[in-house]
Amino acid sequence: MELQSIWFFLWGLLWAVFFVTDGFDFGVGTLLPFFGKTEEEKKIIMASVGPLWDGNEVWLITAGGVTFAAFPKVYAVMFSTLYTPLMLILFALIIRGVSFEFRNQIQSRQWKNFWDGCFFIGSIAPAILFGVAFGNIFQGIPFDLNGVLHGNLFTFLNPYALLAGILFLALFLQHGNLWLNIKTEGELNERAQNFAGKIWIAVLVLAVAFLVASYFATNLYANYLKWPALFLIIIFTVVSLVLVRFYIAKKAYFKAWFASSGTIIGATFFGVTGLFPVMFPSSIDSNLHLTAFNASSSPLTLKIMLGVTLVFIPIVIVYQAYTYKLFSGKVTDDEANHGY
Repeated sequence: MELQSIWFFLWGLLWAVFFVTDGFDFGVGTLLPFFGKTEEEKKIIMASVGPLWDGNEVWLITAGGVTFAAFPKVYAVMFSTLYTPLMLILFALIIRGVSFEFRNQIQSRQWKNFWDGCFFIGSIAPAILFGVAFGNIFQGIPFDLNGVLHGNLFTFLNPYALLAGILFLALFLQHGNLWLNIKTEGELNERAQNFAGKIWIAVLVLAVAFLVASYFATNLYANYLKWPALFLIIIFTVVSLVLVRFYIAKKAYFKAWFASSGTIIGATFFGVTGLFPVMFPSSIDSNLHLTAFNASSSPLTLKIMLGVTLVFIPIVIVYQAYTYKLFSGKVTDDEANHGY
């Protein structure tokens, strides 16, 4: 029981870390066609995330790997029922990765515009689809005893899931915008500063709407009502969002970015904590819910994985921290013109 609970927490934490790290990549990519008015500005925007984006996606692989190894039945049913949206996410991520490499191969305006569009689609699509996927998980997926989905792609496009998708997009836009405030100068930086307050209001409105909708559309609040101390997670998320606005007003964008990270982590754990111990609920029958206890690997497997995780995850964190430090500071013209 304890091992399953630990791995449930690690599963949620790894998704939260992925949303924090790759989230600002998604936000920056979505903002590209609106903030990049000149070729030089577009290069600066891409260079702001260019050295980091592939390292950030390590956390997606880690989160998916943990799901596969620690909760194989959840992995199997998830990829069966959510096959179409997950494949759309995969294709979008591939398109985004390719756009970094291909954009500068031919010095043609049409060629660059095409890959700019791919970068935009490869950023906005995963941002929304991850939200839609988790929104559907929060309210339950219509799958039967055999893990067969009773529905189609349009089943997932329900109001609550779409609200979750828009909220995820807004969170990532705020996160990416704050990153551009940290990394850019001049007119591009002024656009980012002007947008900061506007997107914060959008996040606030959507977050409130999502909290209210979750009460009616899901069973997430059951754990909170059972253990009121868990409301500290919601309080932490709200305080983090307020701090984002506070630091924006002071133009302390690095601190605002960290507060935004806290908001994303809190939002992720709001849902994960509300689900516990359920990981993949069935909307057909509560007896079909896949939980951390009935869908986990053997205790021996979990013990071995925990040892491996305690050794290698700190190494990944140290390496990634070094990378962030190495590429800290404003994006220079030389960096912008190198490969973008």
